[in-house]
Amino acid sequence: MRTVLNVIWVAFGGFWLFVGYLFFGFLACLLVVTLPAGIACFRIAGYVLWPFGREVVPVPGAGAMSGLANLVWFLVAGLWLAVGHVTTAAAQAVTIIGLPLAVGNIKLIPVTCFPFGKRVVDSRRLRLGL
Repeated sequence: MRTVLNVIWVAFGGFWLFVGYLFFGFLACLLVVTLPAGIACFRIAGYVLWPFGREVVPVPGAGAMSGLANLVWFLVAGLWLAVGHVTTAAAQAVTIIGLPLAVGNIKLIPVTCFPFGKRVVDSRRLRLGL
């Protein structure tokens, strides 16, 4: 079921979200100072391309720098990306087929707002404790 949802997701908006995150990731990698933001964009891009069946978990030992980076990220990009995800989710929720996609879009908001100190894992591996 998750493969079907992911294929529908890619066809109805996921691909363009992926391309957007890649584009801004490449822009952020142009300067050394913004390199961590670029890496975060690439990590989110992979999750945005194939979100169903994957979850975001905190990284153990993520310190104060992750918190500071999340604050800067939220003010510069996270809030605006979250607004985009909410807007897209509202448009997708109009149809019955779009409801799971809207839920998936809302699921992306926490990692979009605060990507540092998080990682994306397969849901099955998470349930098995791997």
